[in-house]
Amino acid sequence: MKLVLERFTKRFGATTVIDGLDLTVADGEMIALLGPSGCGKSTTLFAIAGLHRVDGGRILFGARDVADVSAQARNVGIVFQNYALYPHMSVAQNIGFPLRVRGESTTQIDRKVRSIAGLVRIDELLDRRPAQLSGGQQQRVALARALVREPDVLLLDEPLANLDAKLRMEMRSEIRRVQLETGITAILVTHDQVEAMSMCDRIALMKTGQIVQISSPAEMYDNPADRYVASFLGNPSIAFLAADAGEELRLAGGQSLGPAGRLAGQGPLELGVRPEHYGPGKGPQLQGKVVMMETHGREDLFEVDLDGGGRLRAILPAGSGVRTGASVDWGVAVERLFAFSPKGARL
Repeated sequence: MKLVLERFTKRFGATTVIDGLDLTVADGEMIALLGPSGCGKSTTLFAIAGLHRVDGGRILFGARDVADVSAQARNVGIVFQNYALYPHMSVAQNIGFPLRVRGESTTQIDRKVRSIAGLVRIDELLDRRPAQLSGGQQQRVALARALVREPDVLLLDEPLANLDAKLRMEMRSEIRRVQLETGITAILVTHDQVEAMSMCDRIALMKTGQIVQISSPAEMYDNPADRYVASFLGNPSIAFLAADAGEELRLAGGQSLGPAGRLAGQGPLELGVRPEHYGPGKGPQLQGKVVMMETHGREDLFEVDLDGGGRLRAILPAGSGVRTGASVDWGVAVERLFAFSPKGARL
């Protein structure tokens, strides 16, 4: 089902948290509301769910405005980070609870519970209690319970926050698989860029109650709208260098990156350099000293303090032989640089 927020506004007392936000989620699309704590992403999700009253605008499920419809009447499935399972019920009873509330027959409930349990791969756990399950298994039960009612929209509020790194990776792919197999429209709230980029068709990056950029993960990474977007995506994170663009593009510390090209005459600005765009043979060389090296198995991460000031990160294949303290003359892929005004606007 297509979901549309038109001029959505939410206030808490005299404070306007979200003011006139617009968002369209296509039928069958999975989109991430990404951003730091306090940016408004969970507030938006809870308003869609009906858990927060809307102070302005419309929330459309298809052609139906549900802004004033109760949560119970909206037919949404919600998965929270804390699972919210009933400890005294079996897995089967937890999954079937929304159907019992709806008044469906025992035969219908049993059939639907077994079907959705198969989809999320917990068929063999139906007789267990939540305390007998791992965190990943509990999250699968919560996902099954959200889906068993055949909701119009699936809402996921930081669903992987309580899982360890290995389980998070497993559940990222599982949730995405289930979403694609069911074709349900889904919204994921997360502060984790890896979750957003690996699970979703598009990302809506939020800041102080507004969407700063909305696009596919690859487009947002390769073509950030401003400094905030560039700094939010990427692990290891992007590095920024103070520079000046006259005829030459020159770092604040004095080192030159050659002709300024399209940036000529811009004056003071800031350059964004991703780690994969700095290293041996990349372009115009910058002199510096390696001040940190981390081994990540098949690759090594370096931090280099440039002569004259500024620090860049580089990713090289493992076994390069470069060690902390080494002097390096590594290059920058100038064509892949991002340039920003002193206020953070993309140039």
